[in-house]
Amino acid sequence: RALLFRPAARPRPQRCAAPMAAPAATSANAPKETVYVNNLSEKVNQEEMKKSLYAVFAPFGPIIDIVHFKSNKMRGQAFVVFRDVPAASSAVRQMQGFPFYDKPMKLDYAKAKSDATAKLDGSYLAKVREERTAKRRAEREERKAGAKKEKAAAPKAPREEAADAEMAAPAA
Repeated sequence: RALLFRPAARPRPQRCAAPMAAPAATSANAPKETVYVNNLSEKVNQEEMKKSLYAVFAPFGPIIDIVHFKSNKMRGQAFVVFRDVPAASSAVRQMQGFPFYDKPMKLDYAKAKSDATAKLDGSYLAKVREERTAKRRAEREERKAGAKKEKAAAPKAPREEAADAEMAAPAA
């Protein structure tokens, strides 16, 4: 004689008739004309990606430039430069998480002012850019030289020593 225990009926949550708004995008950077786009497909070629990015972001406002590289360091990333900040802000808010080539885009404002906007407002200095590029190139060469020295100073494995000895011995 088991007594059946039924819990009291729980009220069901009511569903809203209006769809929920997307969560507000929190940005680590201050709003700028340049939007940093991340999590892009790496399988699409560079020209096709630029055209697609232009088609997706053009409704938000005039686009000055789109920068997309295929190097290992910049793989899956791009910069979209708008003429004004409100256009960039609306693009960041509305396109956050938008599925683009089967991957959700991640958007943020760029950390620094782009060259395209600096040229428009007259603050672009080619000399400063050249100095910055030369400094980065020198640092890169120093790292390469340091890596070569470390590789040359590293002790050889026993197999490598035996192979070197065989090559150095005169043929009989």
